[in-house]
Amino acid sequence: MTLNPDKNWLQRTQLLIGDEGITVLENAHVLIVGLGGVGSYAAEAICRAGVGEMTIVDGDVVDPTNRNRQLQALSSTHGMSKALLMQERLTLINPNIKLNVISEFQDPEMVKELLAKKYSYVIDAIDSISPKIYMIKTAMEMGQRLVSSMGAGGKMDPTQLIVSDFSKTYNCPMAYYLRKRLKKHEIRKGFKAVFSSELPDHASIMRTDGSNFKKSAYGTISYIPAVFGMTCASVVIRDLLDWKEIK
Repeated sequence: MTLNPDKNWLQRTQLLIGDEGITVLENAHVLIVGLGGVGSYAAEAICRAGVGEMTIVDGDVVDPTNRNRQLQALSSTHGMSKALLMQERLTLINPNIKLNVISEFQDPEMVKELLAKKYSYVIDAIDSISPKIYMIKTAMEMGQRLVSSMGAGGKMDPTQLIVSDFSKTYNCPMAYYLRKRLKKHEIRKGFKAVFSSELPDHASIMRTDGSNFKKSAYGTISYIPAVFGMTCASVVIRDLLDWKEIK
């Protein structure tokens, strides 16, 4: 195999997945909704894998409490748009990427418009129940290929992450509430979920002011949301490549 000198930055990737794999990823378009602790790491991994086009969506700005787990969150970025900060970071990784950036919260009509376009894959990294339900529901109705991150809060052990059909999730409060609500829309299975089998630490939960559809939040540790995001990215890349484990 001859390595393409125009793609030196992807040399190590090309050694693993070959020229055909590089071409598949270059021609893919991945949508990531939510650029917090999970979504920011998923977005970076997707970009570094060489995906040619990405649409990233988040209407929030960096808060000081984000610094324990989100890539964009620095002492110098408080109050700045998470989506625009991610745009800057991703284009520095791959200046040739086609990047569509949406830095506003998505109401139902906007979600319908967003998902009317066909993507190679959709990553749901939303951490609020109501917007997440509508995103999943609409993605399923539109026939999108979807992986959804379940709750990363209240967890400490990254070795307990599991990828399965949504119907097989357990020990996850977020998945429990999603199952109850999605049943009303006749959605019980049919998309991949990344979840942890570790029981959450309920003592770490706190009540919030209800902004951005969140009435409560679990405590988090630096590496758990990152591992969730990286796992979501791995699902996307492996599925796009139809990757088979070497036996």
